[in-house]
Amino acid sequence: MQTIEKEKVLKKEWVKNRDRAWLNIDKENLLHNVKELRKIMSDNCRLMAVVKANAYGHGSIMVASLLNKAGIGNFAVATIQEGIELRHYGIKGDILILGYTEPFLARELSEYQLTQTVIDYNYGRELDSMGIPLKVQIKIDTGMHRLGFQAENIREVLGIFEASNLKITGMFTHLSTADSREAEDIAFAKGQIDRFYTLVKQLKERKIQVPIHIQSTYGLLNYNELTCDYARIGIGMYGALSSAKDKTIIHPDLQPVLSLHSRVALIRQIAGGESVGYGRAYCADGERTIAVITIGYGDGYPRSLSEGKGEVIIKGVKVPVIGRICMDQLIVDITGTEGINRGDIATLIGKEEEALILAEEVSDKAGTIANELLSRLGSRLPRIFV
Repeated sequence: MQTIEKEKVLKKEWVKNRDRAWLNIDKENLLHNVKELRKIMSDNCRLMAVVKANAYGHGSIMVASLLNKAGIGNFAVATIQEGIELRHYGIKGDILILGYTEPFLARELSEYQLTQTVIDYNYGRELDSMGIPLKVQIKIDTGMHRLGFQAENIREVLGIFEASNLKITGMFTHLSTADSREAEDIAFAKGQIDRFYTLVKQLKERKIQVPIHIQSTYGLLNYNELTCDYARIGIGMYGALSSAKDKTIIHPDLQPVLSLHSRVALIRQIAGGESVGYGRAYCADGERTIAVITIGYGDGYPRSLSEGKGEVIIKGVKVPVIGRICMDQLIVDITGTEGINRGDIATLIGKEEEALILAEEVSDKAGTIANELLSRLGSRLPRIFV
Protein backbone atom coordinates (compact mmCIF):
# COMPACT_ATOMS: atom_id res chain seq x y z
CA MET A 1 0.00 0.00 0.00
CA GLN A 2 1.42 3.40 -0.97
CA THR A 3 2.28 5.88 1.79
CA ILE A 4 -0.47 8.39 0.93
CA GLU A 5 -3.13 5.65 0.88
CA LYS A 6 -1.89 4.28 4.19
CA GLU A 7 -2.09 7.72 5.79
CA LYS A 8 -5.64 8.20 4.50
CA VAL A 9 -6.77 4.89 5.97
CA LEU A 10 -5.11 5.59 9.30
CA LYS A 11 -6.60 9.09 9.44
CA LYS A 12 -10.06 7.63 8.85
CA GLU A 13 -9.58 5.20 11.71
CA TRP A 14 -8.30 7.89 14.06
CA VAL A 15 -11.13 10.41 13.56
CA LYS A 16 -14.30 8.32 13.28
CA ASN A 17 -17.26 9.97 14.95
CA ARG A 18 -18.18 8.96 18.48
CA ASP A 19 -21.49 7.34 17.63
CA ARG A 20 -23.27 4.65 19.66
CA ALA A 21 -20.14 3.22 21.32
CA TRP A 22 -16.40 3.68 20.93
CA LEU A 23 -12.97 3.36 22.49
CA ASN A 24 -10.71 6.25 23.34
CA ILE A 25 -7.01 5.33 23.09
CA ASP A 26 -4.73 7.72 24.98
CA LYS A 27 -1.51 7.87 23.00
CA GLU A 28 0.28 9.96 25.65
CA ASN A 29 -0.42 7.30 28.28
CA LEU A 30 0.83 4.60 25.92
CA LEU A 31 4.14 6.39 25.39
CA HIS A 32 4.33 7.21 29.11
CA ASN A 33 3.97 3.52 29.98
CA VAL A 34 6.72 2.59 27.53
CA LYS A 35 9.07 5.07 29.26
CA GLU A 36 8.13 3.77 32.72
CA LEU A 37 8.72 0.15 31.74
CA ARG A 38 12.02 0.94 30.06
CA LYS A 39 13.26 2.46 33.32
CA ILE A 40 13.07 -0.90 35.10
CA MET A 41 14.60 -3.03 32.35
CA SER A 42 18.14 -4.29 32.69
CA ASP A 43 20.91 -2.53 30.79
CA ASN A 44 20.84 -3.18 27.04
CA CYS A 45 17.40 -4.82 27.28
CA ARG A 46 14.98 -3.70 24.57
CA LEU A 47 11.21 -3.57 24.76
CA MET A 48 9.41 -6.00 22.47
CA ALA A 49 5.90 -4.61 22.06
CA VAL A 50 3.26 -7.34 22.05
CA VAL A 51 0.55 -6.20 19.64
CA LYS A 52 -1.26 -9.50 19.07
CA ALA A 53 -5.07 -9.70 19.22
CA ASN A 54 -5.37 -6.19 17.76
CA ALA A 55 -2.94 -4.87 20.38
CA TYR A 56 -5.07 -6.28 23.21
CA GLY A 57 -8.07 -4.53 21.68
CA HIS A 58 -6.36 -1.15 21.35
CA GLY A 59 -5.84 -1.21 17.57
CA SER A 60 -2.64 -2.87 16.38
CA ILE A 61 -1.95 -0.63 13.38
CA MET A 62 -2.35 2.62 15.27
CA VAL A 63 -0.46 1.36 18.32
CA ALA A 64 2.43 -0.06 16.28
CA SER A 65 2.63 3.12 14.19
CA LEU A 66 2.97 5.27 17.31
CA LEU A 67 5.54 2.94 18.81
CA ASN A 68 7.53 2.86 15.56
CA LYS A 69 7.70 6.66 15.60
CA ALA A 70 8.81 6.50 19.24
CA GLY A 71 11.74 4.26 18.32
CA ILE A 72 10.33 0.81 19.10
CA GLY A 73 11.62 -1.66 16.52
CA ASN A 74 10.61 -5.03 17.96
CA PHE A 75 7.07 -6.41 17.89
CA ALA A 76 5.39 -9.70 18.73
CA VAL A 77 2.19 -11.06 17.18
CA ALA A 78 0.36 -14.38 17.38
CA THR A 79 -0.27 -15.17 13.72
CA ILE A 80 1.22 -14.65 10.28
CA GLN A 81 -1.90 -12.68 9.29
CA GLU A 82 -1.25 -10.19 12.11
CA GLY A 83 2.35 -9.79 10.96
CA ILE A 84 1.42 -9.27 7.31
CA GLU A 85 -1.14 -6.64 8.28
CA LEU A 86 1.53 -4.67 10.15
CA ARG A 87 3.80 -4.80 7.11
CA HIS A 88 0.96 -3.65 4.82
CA TYR A 89 0.69 -0.51 6.93
CA GLY A 90 4.41 0.15 6.82
CA ILE A 91 5.47 -1.06 10.27
CA LYS A 92 9.25 -1.42 10.34
CA GLY A 93 11.54 -3.52 12.50
CA ASP A 94 11.46 -7.14 13.64
CA ILE A 95 8.09 -8.87 13.93
CA LEU A 96 8.12 -12.17 15.83
CA ILE A 97 5.24 -14.62 15.34
CA LEU A 98 4.76 -16.29 18.72
CA GLY A 99 2.34 -18.94 17.46
CA TYR A 100 2.16 -21.67 14.84
CA THR A 101 2.44 -21.03 11.10
CA GLU A 102 1.98 -23.77 8.51
CA PRO A 103 5.35 -24.52 6.87
CA PHE A 104 3.85 -24.14 3.37
CA LEU A 105 3.61 -20.40 4.16
CA ALA A 106 7.40 -20.12 4.29
CA ARG A 107 7.45 -17.94 1.16
CA GLU A 108 5.11 -15.43 2.82
CA LEU A 109 7.24 -15.44 5.98
CA SER A 110 10.23 -14.54 3.85
CA GLU A 111 8.45 -12.03 1.63
CA TYR A 112 7.16 -10.02 4.61
CA GLN A 113 10.37 -10.42 6.62
CA LEU A 114 8.63 -12.06 9.54
CA THR A 115 10.41 -14.08 12.23
CA GLN A 116 8.79 -17.44 12.95
CA THR A 117 8.92 -19.25 16.29
CA VAL A 118 10.22 -22.80 16.00
CA ILE A 119 7.97 -24.79 18.31
CA ASP A 120 9.77 -28.15 18.25
CA TYR A 121 12.46 -30.09 16.38
CA ASN A 122 10.24 -31.72 13.74
CA TYR A 123 8.58 -28.41 12.95
CA GLY A 124 11.96 -26.76 12.55
CA ARG A 125 13.16 -29.44 10.14
CA GLU A 126 9.97 -29.08 8.13
CA LEU A 127 10.46 -25.31 7.89
CA ASP A 128 14.04 -25.89 6.80
CA SER A 129 12.93 -28.36 4.12
CA MET A 130 10.91 -25.63 2.38
CA GLY A 131 14.25 -24.43 0.97
CA ILE A 132 13.55 -20.76 1.72
CA PRO A 133 15.85 -18.72 3.98
CA LEU A 134 13.90 -17.75 7.09
CA LYS A 135 14.52 -15.84 10.30
CA VAL A 136 13.40 -17.87 13.32
CA GLN A 137 13.52 -17.88 17.10
CA ILE A 138 13.55 -21.03 19.20
CA LYS A 139 10.87 -21.50 21.87
CA ILE A 140 12.00 -23.47 24.92
CA ASP A 141 9.56 -25.34 27.14
CA THR A 142 10.79 -24.95 30.71
CA GLY A 143 7.64 -26.22 32.39
CA MET A 144 4.58 -24.61 30.85
CA HIS A 145 4.20 -27.55 28.45
CA ARG A 146 2.62 -25.55 25.68
CA LEU A 147 4.95 -24.87 22.73
CA GLY A 148 8.70 -25.38 22.66
CA PHE A 149 11.70 -27.72 22.84
CA GLN A 150 12.26 -29.48 26.13
CA ALA A 151 14.91 -27.41 27.92
CA GLU A 152 16.94 -30.54 28.72
CA ASN A 153 17.04 -31.72 25.10
CA ILE A 154 20.06 -29.77 23.92
CA ARG A 155 20.64 -32.25 21.09
CA GLU A 156 17.47 -31.19 19.31
CA VAL A 157 18.15 -27.51 19.95
CA LEU A 158 21.62 -27.90 18.43
CA GLY A 159 20.03 -29.64 15.46
CA ILE A 160 18.07 -26.49 14.60
CA PHE A 161 21.24 -24.41 14.70
CA GLU A 162 22.59 -26.76 12.01
CA ALA A 163 19.62 -26.17 9.67
CA SER A 164 20.63 -24.82 6.26
CA ASN A 165 17.82 -22.31 5.72
CA LEU A 166 17.05 -21.12 9.24
CA LYS A 167 18.75 -18.07 10.69
CA ILE A 168 18.39 -18.21 14.48
CA THR A 169 17.81 -14.66 15.80
CA GLY A 170 16.74 -15.47 19.34
CA MET A 171 15.63 -17.98 21.95
CA PHE A 172 12.96 -17.58 24.60
CA THR A 173 10.69 -19.20 27.14
CA HIS A 174 7.53 -18.22 29.00
CA LEU A 175 7.03 -18.18 32.77
CA SER A 176 3.68 -19.72 33.64
CA THR A 177 3.41 -18.40 37.22
CA ALA A 178 5.20 -15.05 36.98
CA ASP A 179 2.00 -13.25 38.01
CA SER A 180 1.83 -14.97 41.41
CA ARG A 181 3.61 -14.15 44.67
CA GLU A 182 2.62 -17.45 46.31
CA ALA A 183 5.67 -19.36 47.55
CA GLU A 184 4.91 -22.45 45.50
CA ASP A 185 4.47 -20.44 42.31
CA ILE A 186 7.66 -18.46 42.94
CA ALA A 187 9.56 -21.74 43.37
CA PHE A 188 8.09 -23.04 40.10
CA ALA A 189 9.05 -19.86 38.22
CA LYS A 190 12.60 -20.02 39.59
CA GLY A 191 12.82 -23.61 38.40
CA GLN A 192 11.81 -22.49 34.91
CA ILE A 193 14.40 -19.72 35.03
CA ASP A 194 17.13 -22.12 36.11
CA ARG A 195 16.31 -24.58 33.31
CA PHE A 196 16.38 -21.84 30.70
CA TYR A 197 19.67 -20.31 31.79
CA THR A 198 21.24 -23.75 32.12
CA LEU A 199 20.48 -24.30 28.44
CA VAL A 200 21.83 -20.83 27.59
CA LYS A 201 25.06 -21.70 29.43
CA GLN A 202 25.37 -25.06 27.65
CA LEU A 203 25.03 -23.34 24.29
CA LYS A 204 27.63 -20.72 25.22
CA GLU A 205 30.05 -23.51 26.09
CA ARG A 206 29.62 -24.66 22.49
CA LYS A 207 30.27 -21.11 21.19
CA ILE A 208 26.59 -20.54 20.41
CA GLN A 209 25.04 -17.32 21.64
CA VAL A 210 21.83 -15.61 20.51
CA PRO A 211 19.58 -12.91 21.99
CA ILE A 212 17.28 -14.24 24.71
CA HIS A 213 14.03 -13.20 26.38
CA ILE A 214 12.09 -14.66 29.27
CA GLN A 215 10.18 -11.74 30.79
CA SER A 216 6.65 -10.75 29.94
CA THR A 217 4.96 -7.92 31.89
CA TYR A 218 4.83 -9.94 35.11
CA GLY A 219 8.26 -11.39 34.48
CA LEU A 220 9.60 -7.84 34.41
CA LEU A 221 7.67 -6.67 37.47
CA ASN A 222 8.47 -9.72 39.62
CA TYR A 223 11.81 -10.95 38.24
CA ASN A 224 13.48 -7.71 37.35
CA GLU A 225 16.94 -9.06 38.20
CA LEU A 226 17.08 -11.28 35.11
CA THR A 227 19.45 -10.27 32.34
CA CYS A 228 17.80 -10.47 28.93
CA ASP A 229 18.08 -8.89 25.51
CA TYR A 230 14.32 -8.27 25.22
CA ALA A 231 11.30 -8.01 27.47
CA ARG A 232 8.00 -8.97 25.83
CA ILE A 233 5.56 -6.40 27.15
CA GLY A 234 1.84 -6.76 26.56
CA ILE A 235 -0.77 -5.90 29.18
CA GLY A 236 1.54 -3.60 31.15
CA MET A 237 2.23 -1.43 28.11
CA TYR A 238 -1.51 -0.77 27.94
CA GLY A 239 -1.55 0.44 31.54
CA ALA A 240 -3.25 -2.53 33.17
CA LEU A 241 -2.57 -5.71 35.07
CA SER A 242 -4.49 -8.92 34.48
CA SER A 243 -6.39 -8.59 37.75
CA ALA A 244 -6.89 -5.92 40.38
CA LYS A 245 -5.91 -8.58 42.95
CA ASP A 246 -2.45 -9.17 41.47
CA LYS A 247 0.56 -8.18 43.52
CA THR A 248 3.98 -7.31 42.09
CA ILE A 249 7.36 -6.42 43.53
CA ILE A 250 7.82 -3.39 41.29
CA HIS A 251 5.03 -0.83 40.86
CA PRO A 252 5.73 1.44 37.89
CA ASP A 253 3.47 4.43 37.27
CA LEU A 254 1.33 2.82 34.57
CA GLN A 255 -1.64 4.74 33.20
CA PRO A 256 -4.68 3.14 31.47
CA VAL A 257 -4.50 3.61 27.71
CA LEU A 258 -8.04 2.53 26.82
CA SER A 259 -11.44 3.80 27.89
CA LEU A 260 -14.81 2.46 26.73
CA HIS A 261 -17.77 4.73 26.12
CA SER A 262 -21.34 4.56 24.90
CA ARG A 263 -24.45 6.74 24.94
CA VAL A 264 -27.82 7.03 26.63
CA ALA A 265 -30.45 6.19 24.01
CA LEU A 266 -33.62 6.38 26.07
CA ILE A 267 -34.81 7.25 29.58
CA ARG A 268 -38.05 5.90 30.96
CA GLN A 269 -39.98 5.38 34.17
CA ILE A 270 -41.18 1.97 35.31
CA ALA A 271 -43.58 1.13 38.12
CA GLY A 272 -43.04 -1.30 40.97
CA GLY A 273 -43.53 -4.87 39.84
CA GLU A 274 -42.62 -4.19 36.20
CA SER A 275 -39.77 -6.18 34.70
CA VAL A 276 -36.87 -5.22 32.43
CA GLY A 277 -35.21 -7.13 29.60
CA TYR A 278 -34.90 -10.77 28.61
CA GLY A 279 -36.28 -13.39 30.95
CA ARG A 280 -37.73 -10.72 33.25
CA ALA A 281 -34.46 -11.06 35.15
CA TYR A 282 -34.98 -7.69 36.84
CA CYS A 283 -38.23 -6.77 38.55
CA ALA A 284 -38.59 -3.29 40.07
CA ASP A 285 -39.34 -3.11 43.78
CA GLY A 286 -40.83 0.33 43.32
CA GLU A 287 -40.87 3.21 40.86
CA ARG A 288 -37.53 3.37 39.07
CA THR A 289 -35.90 5.50 36.39
CA ILE A 290 -33.96 3.46 33.88
CA ALA A 291 -31.72 4.29 30.90
CA VAL A 292 -30.95 2.24 27.82
CA ILE A 293 -27.24 2.30 26.87
CA THR A 294 -26.17 1.55 23.29
CA ILE A 295 -23.61 -1.18 23.88
CA GLY A 296 -23.83 -4.91 24.54
CA TYR A 297 -22.04 -8.23 24.47
CA GLY A 298 -21.81 -8.00 20.66
CA ASP A 299 -19.31 -5.19 21.29
CA GLY A 300 -17.35 -7.31 23.73
CA TYR A 301 -18.84 -6.04 26.99
CA PRO A 302 -19.28 -9.25 29.02
CA ARG A 303 -22.81 -10.61 29.43
CA SER A 304 -21.67 -12.02 32.78
CA LEU A 305 -21.90 -8.46 34.16
CA SER A 306 -25.70 -8.65 33.97
CA GLU A 307 -28.03 -8.27 36.95
CA GLY A 308 -26.14 -5.76 39.03
CA LYS A 309 -22.56 -6.96 38.56
CA GLY A 310 -21.62 -4.24 36.10
CA GLU A 311 -21.50 -0.48 36.59
CA VAL A 312 -21.55 2.49 34.25
CA ILE A 313 -20.53 6.11 34.89
CA ILE A 314 -22.92 8.82 33.69
CA LYS A 315 -22.33 12.47 34.60
CA GLY A 316 -19.74 11.40 37.15
CA VAL A 317 -22.08 8.99 38.96
CA LYS A 318 -21.77 5.20 39.00
CA VAL A 319 -25.05 3.43 38.24
CA PRO A 320 -25.71 -0.34 38.21
CA VAL A 321 -26.47 -2.53 35.21
CA ILE A 322 -29.86 -4.18 35.66
CA GLY A 323 -31.46 -7.13 33.88
CA ARG A 324 -29.61 -9.13 31.27
CA ILE A 325 -27.12 -7.49 28.95
CA CYS A 326 -28.28 -7.77 25.33
CA MET A 327 -26.18 -8.13 22.19
CA ASP A 328 -26.38 -4.41 21.35
CA GLN A 329 -27.77 -2.70 24.46
CA LEU A 330 -27.84 -2.79 28.21
CA ILE A 331 -30.00 -1.09 30.83
CA VAL A 332 -28.95 0.81 33.94
CA ASP A 333 -30.88 2.11 36.94
CA ILE A 334 -30.45 5.89 37.21
CA THR A 335 -33.04 6.42 39.94
CA GLY A 336 -32.11 9.42 42.09
CA THR A 337 -29.60 10.89 39.66
CA GLU A 338 -30.14 14.32 38.15
CA GLY A 339 -29.51 15.94 34.79
CA ILE A 340 -29.10 12.78 32.69
CA ASN A 341 -30.46 13.13 29.16
CA ARG A 342 -30.63 11.17 25.94
CA GLY A 343 -27.28 11.36 24.13
CA ASP A 344 -25.20 11.69 27.30
CA ILE A 345 -21.97 9.70 27.41
CA ALA A 346 -21.86 6.52 29.48
CA THR A 347 -18.38 5.33 30.50
CA LEU A 348 -17.96 1.58 31.03
CA ILE A 349 -14.17 1.58 31.43
CA GLY A 350 -12.35 4.78 32.30
CA LYS A 351 -12.69 7.95 34.35
CA GLU A 352 -15.36 10.63 34.42
CA GLU A 353 -14.99 13.44 36.94
CA GLU A 354 -14.02 11.65 40.19
CA ALA A 355 -15.57 8.30 39.27
CA LEU A 356 -13.25 5.58 37.93
CA ILE A 357 -13.80 2.08 36.54
CA LEU A 358 -10.60 0.16 35.77
CA ALA A 359 -10.42 -2.65 33.24
CA GLU A 360 -9.06 -4.94 35.96
CA GLU A 361 -12.12 -4.26 38.13
CA VAL A 362 -14.49 -5.01 35.25
CA SER A 363 -12.70 -8.24 34.36
CA ASP A 364 -12.62 -9.41 37.98
CA LYS A 365 -16.39 -8.94 38.26
CA ALA A 366 -16.85 -10.74 34.93
CA GLY A 367 -14.82 -13.71 36.16
CA THR A 368 -11.96 -13.28 33.70
CA ILE A 369 -8.75 -11.25 33.27
CA ALA A 370 -8.17 -7.84 31.73
CA ASN A 371 -6.20 -9.43 28.88
CA GLU A 372 -9.31 -11.26 27.69
CA LEU A 373 -11.70 -8.39 28.37
CA LEU A 374 -9.67 -5.88 26.35
CA SER A 375 -8.76 -8.19 23.48
CA ARG A 376 -12.41 -9.15 22.96
CA LEU A 377 -13.69 -5.59 22.57
CA GLY A 378 -15.42 -5.75 19.21
CA SER A 379 -14.41 -4.61 15.76
CA ARG A 380 -17.50 -2.40 15.44
CA LEU A 381 -16.12 -0.14 18.20
CA PRO A 382 -14.14 2.69 16.57
CA ARG A 383 -10.72 3.19 18.14
CA ILE A 384 -10.16 6.94 18.52
CA PHE A 385 -6.68 8.13 19.43
CA VAL A 386 -6.88 11.13 21.75
